[in-house]
Amino acid sequence: MSLSGKAAIAGIGATEFSKESGRSELQLSVEAVQHALADCGLTPADVDGFTTFTMDTSSEIAVARELGCGELRFFSRINFGGGGACATVQQAAMAVATGVADCVVAYRGFNERSGSRFGQFSVAAATQVNTNGLDNAWTYPMGLGTPAATVAMQARRYMHEYGASSEDFGRVAVADRRHAATNPAAFFYERPITLEDHQASRMIVDPLHLLDCCQESDGAVALVVVSAERARDLAQRPAYVSAAAQGSGVDQFVMTSYYRDDIGIPEMGVVGRELWRQSGLGPDDVQMAILYDHFTPYVLMQLEELGFCGRGEAPGFVADGAIEIGGRLPLNTHGGQLGEAYIHGMNGIAEAVRQVRGTSVNPVDDVQHVLVTAGTGVPTSGLVLSA
Repeated sequence: MSLSGKAAIAGIGATEFSKESGRSELQLSVEAVQHALADCGLTPADVDGFTTFTMDTSSEIAVARELGCGELRFFSRINFGGGGACATVQQAAMAVATGVADCVVAYRGFNERSGSRFGQFSVAAATQVNTNGLDNAWTYPMGLGTPAATVAMQARRYMHEYGASSEDFGRVAVADRRHAATNPAAFFYERPITLEDHQASRMIVDPLHLLDCCQESDGAVALVVVSAERARDLAQRPAYVSAAAQGSGVDQFVMTSYYRDDIGIPEMGVVGRELWRQSGLGPDDVQMAILYDHFTPYVLMQLEELGFCGRGEAPGFVADGAIEIGGRLPLNTHGGQLGEAYIHGMNGIAEAVRQVRGTSVNPVDDVQHVLVTAGTGVPTSGLVLSA
């Protein structure tokens, strides 16, 4: 049995991306779902399932009520923050491929800038009543109370082991902002940066500069998943799910896996191997990728874990515009979470769909397969979407 080719993303929708939406997270999610359904020519009456993140504040039944949906046959939530992005599609694809549901919508909506800010020190993460809270309680008292602080530890180790530099990280930021500059939906539209700008930006947590860190954004994204057969009869060109995987490494923690021999991101290696196995493809078969870019060092580590280059070789891989449009592997052509918006990776999945359709504002030539990844430093997930 295989999931490959059995389901497709048929519709995509989003709100505007801002720093102050002026409306509730539930309203944002409902708007995004409405746009996604209209995109593929379906209605709320067609929806019988939802998937989202455990962190999302808008319950599936509330979204269904506000939309005017009928009965729901399936609903599922994914743990581990941004690591759940691609897994929401995986859950939806498994549901429609097995007949558990016919039309499942994956959504994520939040006011991360005007509401609860992810980038700020939060004691809530260390006091939540579950084992993730217990794990965080070991590191928060030591000052590792923000995502940037936890990532800085692994970034410094990577630099120590492989000789990477801050400029190597900066090339990821430059590429993202170059792509955002030509994307009218991006917060940083028409605002590219140079490597010198990156180096001059203020230090947040050594070695991470401000421009190594993703945005805090308000907004929502929704994705409509149906069977491959049904998708072919809808309004838009389908993006078929060739592979969908989750992964957790040995001795895994949430953002603080410092106690294992490899303190990189081996969980992404688990995801990569499974994606290539399911799809029958390999790194040379994808024309571009959407790599989760909440912090630039993790993009380099992902390139290595996914097999695009060897360990320690990513700094050389990203040199000379290789990850920009026209390069050997264009990344994050929407501007990524550094340039477009940080919607927990869901906006990256939407961009992959646009690339398959040929409707991206920064199109890559002859896209047949796109690799998409979810949050790193945590148990994570990934997709291969195909034309």
